[in-house]
Amino acid sequence: MSETRFDVVGIGNAIVDVIARQPDDFLQAFDLVKGSMELIDTERAVQLYDAMSDVTQASGGSAGNTMAGVASFGGRSAFIGKVANDELGTVFATESASVGVHFDVERASGGEPTGRSMIIVTPDAERTMSTFLGAATTLYRSDIDEELVSASEILYCEGYIWDVDVTKDAISHAVAVAKAAGRKISFTLSDSFCVERHYDDWHRLLNGDIDILFANEQELAALTGLGFDDAIEAVRGRCEVLCATRGPQGSIIATAGSTVEIAPVPVAEVVDTTGAGDQYAAGVLFGLSQNMDLAQAGHLGSVAASATIAHMGPRPSVALSTLVPS
Repeated sequence: MSETRFDVVGIGNAIVDVIARQPDDFLQAFDLVKGSMELIDTERAVQLYDAMSDVTQASGGSAGNTMAGVASFGGRSAFIGKVANDELGTVFATESASVGVHFDVERASGGEPTGRSMIIVTPDAERTMSTFLGAATTLYRSDIDEELVSASEILYCEGYIWDVDVTKDAISHAVAVAKAAGRKISFTLSDSFCVERHYDDWHRLLNGDIDILFANEQELAALTGLGFDDAIEAVRGRCEVLCATRGPQGSIIATAGSTVEIAPVPVAEVVDTTGAGDQYAAGVLFGLSQNMDLAQAGHLGSVAASATIAHMGPRPSVALSTLVPS
């Protein structure tokens, strides 16, 4: 196998997160389903933005967050996604470079602006997302740097990107390139509603292309129609590694012949769960890329998730490499 340039390359929606704490009645007023992610149009994005108070803005997107986490551990990460040639596009590119993530996809000129996700954090620290994809929907097959994908040890795919035919084709191409190069392919289910929308497609992927699957309890239930323990058994062996998270109860990493229980890392106060799953994936992927065993990699996932939920925003506020023994 050829030498790698990157430990992990992620592909997903390049968006900027707009985050605000709001009471539960805010969700009711705007008919939002707590804990979900829905795609919205420009008018809805403006409506929500105008109603939100004390917002925090930062580069986001699920796979982008995970690549930032991998870099924070000291890993070599890259990101493939599309932004517009506008102010938010510049912010996304600049912030990617500042945290050590390689990002050089040509920006879209004209058309939709850079995407953004309106994230409401309720008092229970749950996040509800309304996402305007904008330029992220114009990531084409031709934007996939085949050399970069082939030279990355692990390809990480964001489930959200499956919602648009153009980006679905791009990510399918990236999977084929990685598979041909003998690289590992990882995939996150992203959201239970996403699973319901792409149920048949994702079962086909699970049966042939995915080596490492990330899912939370609700996503596994949507995928299998079963409770947590039975869902793990239903998925076990269909991919090389299943990483199943349960929030404050930690996670399970299952292979065809083993089950590893990963304890959560306690935090003094849960402030915002946005990005917890993204950073858990970052820890596990970094660990696996460094040839750690499943228990070690899973612990890094717990470390990264706990560091993220202790503050507002989906990315680490300190270098994750400083939170684990050298």
